[in-house]
Amino acid sequence: MKKSCIVAIIVTMAMPLFAADGAATYKAKCIACHGTDGAKVLPALGVKQLNTPEVKAMGITGVTAIVTKGQNKMPAFGGKLSGEEISATAKYVLSMK
Repeated sequence: MKKSCIVAIIVTMAMPLFAADGAATYKAKCIACHGTDGAKVLPALGVKQLNTPEVKAMGITGVTAIVTKGQNKMPAFGGKLSGEEISATAKYVLSMK
């Protein structure tokens, strides 16, 4: 019993080390079109700013849906990223100022 409690504590403490990093995923997959701070605009491709009140009003559900399913010329990342990576990236996008 004591060993399983110790293992559970160690696993719980190590979990953040393996959590998805929204900033890293954004930098790897999104930065080319949306820029480092989400302010890049490419009208010809339909790329809009991400650091706006309109995007923030979409909330985690709206941003997650767009990242998962894509929108207009933006590709869907649902088959390319895990749900955890998409959620972390959506949270990162919503944290942009």
